[in-house]
Amino acid sequence: MAIPGYDSSSVAEYTLEQAGARVELVAGVVPDAFGLAKSGREPPVDALGDPVDLVACEELKAIEAVRIALVYDPSRLPPGASPTDVAVAVDADDGWEPLESTVDLGETTVTSVLNDRPPGTTVVAGYDDTDEESGDSAT
Repeated sequence: MAIPGYDSSSVAEYTLEQAGARVELVAGVVPDAFGLAKSGREPPVDALGDPVDLVACEELKAIEAVRIALVYDPSRLPPGASPTDVAVAVDADDGWEPLESTVDLGETTVTSVLNDRPPGTTVVAGYDDTDEESGDSAT
């Protein structure tokens, strides 16, 4: 599935099947080195899948859109958690940061669409207990 609002011929697609990760890009420059790899980083305690590295992400230029879709394991949600409390989390400078995300319960995927590169190069599907009023999160 291409990024909504973009012609599929302008979207570069990358998939890492064994980690259930897919990234779609619309950018002026997508280096040949760009791709996805299983990460060796320790995932956050509330991870619902395996972390994935966005290889050569810092080399992307003139980014219009980035769509990150990750498969997650709903059985790893804490007891009592809503099945929609899932987000793409990125390993940013200040720790794991949940991104605004959309959950597909039928496909057990979580998707985030950005208009710039993410604030880090490692992403994971995670339980997002962010209190929208206060902005506090354990992710």
